[in-house]
Amino acid sequence: MADSVENEIADASNRDEPQPPAEDETQPTKPNKEEKTEEEKRKETELDKYWKAVKDNPMDFTGWTYLLQYVEQEGDEKTCSIAYEAFFQRYPYCYGYWKKYSDMFKKHGDLIKAAEVFERGLKAIPLSIDLWLHYVTFYTTEFNAEENSEEKLRKLYERAIAAAGTDFRSDKLWDSYLSWEKSKERLRAVTSLYDRLLRVPTQLYSHHFDSFKAHINKHHPKDVLDLDEFLRVRQEVVVKTHNYTGDDEDVGLDVALGIDGPPGTDAPPGMDTSIDEAEIKKVRAKVIEIREAVFKQNESEVSKRWTFEEAIRRPYFHVKPLERAQLKNWREYLDFEIGTGSHQRIVVLFERCMIACALYEDFWMKYAKYLEQHSIEGVRNVYRRACEIHLPKKPYIHLAWAAFEERQGNYKTAQEILSLLDKNVPGLVMVAMRRISLERRQGNHAEAERLFQEYIEKTTSNKSRTFFSIKYTRYLQKVRGDTERARQIIKEAVELDKQNERLFLQMLDVEYQAQPVDEEHVLDVFQTVLSSDLSLEFKVKISQRRMEFLEDFGTCIRRITEAYDEHQKLVKDMNSGKRKNSETGDEPAEKKVKSDSTPNGNADPSVGVIAEQAPSYTGYPGWGSYPTYQTYHSQWGYPPPPPPPPSYNSGYNYY
Repeated sequence: MADSVENEIADASNRDEPQPPAEDETQPTKPNKEEKTEEEKRKETELDKYWKAVKDNPMDFTGWTYLLQYVEQEGDEKTCSIAYEAFFQRYPYCYGYWKKYSDMFKKHGDLIKAAEVFERGLKAIPLSIDLWLHYVTFYTTEFNAEENSEEKLRKLYERAIAAAGTDFRSDKLWDSYLSWEKSKERLRAVTSLYDRLLRVPTQLYSHHFDSFKAHINKHHPKDVLDLDEFLRVRQEVVVKTHNYTGDDEDVGLDVALGIDGPPGTDAPPGMDTSIDEAEIKKVRAKVIEIREAVFKQNESEVSKRWTFEEAIRRPYFHVKPLERAQLKNWREYLDFEIGTGSHQRIVVLFERCMIACALYEDFWMKYAKYLEQHSIEGVRNVYRRACEIHLPKKPYIHLAWAAFEERQGNYKTAQEILSLLDKNVPGLVMVAMRRISLERRQGNHAEAERLFQEYIEKTTSNKSRTFFSIKYTRYLQKVRGDTERARQIIKEAVELDKQNERLFLQMLDVEYQAQPVDEEHVLDVFQTVLSSDLSLEFKVKISQRRMEFLEDFGTCIRRITEAYDEHQKLVKDMNSGKRKNSETGDEPAEKKVKSDSTPNGNADPSVGVIAEQAPSYTGYPGWGSYPTYQTYHSQWGYPPPPPPPPSYNSGYNYY
């Protein structure tokens, strides 16, 4: 029986996190309608309602607790298993529910599965002191009569200490282990445990030292110390008691101690077991003195961490947000431990932090960044836990994971991460661009172009379509060197959104970047803009650019003078309109449009906040360094034109 338990537990510990139930197992199998009783129909209907609540909103923690309460009340093993498995896919840090899950199997007499649940729970949350103690109690109760049960339980305690023994609040676990060893009257093992414990900064460090002193004073030194230490300490005490220094070559240790008799009749110093009470007290004092030095050093380590530990108000997992002060304390505590602690303690503190801050991606990213110096597989495990369990819809942690895998040369994994995120959280421009950039870096231009076209076609937001069209145009011209296709893409975008000034500017940029510059193409774009329904102010700016272009690249003086005449007329019309609006008190139509289009919370939900922020077009080159149009009158003999409105004197840098 015990061997089978060990084998089953070993198999369970090698498994991954709980797998989600199959699609057809999310609810208990329904019997044929003819076989259902009224009571079965009622229960099935109630169960469906509880399941519907968590399916509609998987992040509804309260809904999950209601579902688990219901299946526990009904007591059906299969129904309970399905509900718990689905729950732990999202909330594996809830140690209390692992215990309930195990108790359910124990109630049905399946001890193997009950032990397996404990193993899975401790794999998911190895720092849970309470879950370790529950497991120890379960093992003691159910398998205490089995062969070698004592040794197996000791191994279980050692696993618990290795996993959670350095936790600042692990005192209950140490006390349980010590009490169990004392109950077995393994006094030397108890002393050995104290030696380990006194070096660990814990909350009850002083209590443990007092318990150690009581342990030493209660028992004979030779019963609580290993032989080598006992002999060494007693010899030191005896030598010091009789003031023997070894300086006098004529006086041996036996003479100094007043030992009579021929050699061999009495044990040498340190070997005599007939110790009087005075010596016993001195040996005990010496043993405590040696440990006190360790205790003082540990006390210093505790004092460094005490303020941080006192500030932790919620060390367990909960879906409710943490207070800012709590988050700040965790960040400062981690920084302190990274700067002064050992790798083991740093990892333990990170794991503690991940329990309380599981829903904050910046902590996961900080953990992964730290582990990059120590273990690549450890980094991957952190990202996997964060992205697949706790933060399946948080973009930044997924982007960081994809970047990490790409740095390791795992391009396929990076593609899968980004593709899954794009599917789970559609409409994020930065995710789309990261997917495209990944393909571009790998030289997979066909896939990059396919993604560009897909995003342009499926978006329902003009702003996002404009963004992708401009990015695609740049890609075709700058990366692929295909100016003709770049012209085609931007023209198609303009046909769909003829009021978007940025698209017209990109059309100009394509022509400006062509090698060599084609004057006719550029002038055609200028004419398209000036003949459109865009605002008069925008046309004035574009007209100024046309004069600048002709001055720099034009081949016909007549075109330059004609452009100047047209520009003068546009400026006059614009100033006339502004004076008229000033007299009537009306706002220009385009200003009203801008004010009306201010986000009010009813933005296109398919784009999302990040998508709305992304198309900022900040990468375009500014043209503000060109001379303003007022300087042209001196070159062509025209009278100085009236000055434009103050807002345009600074030149034009629309991007």
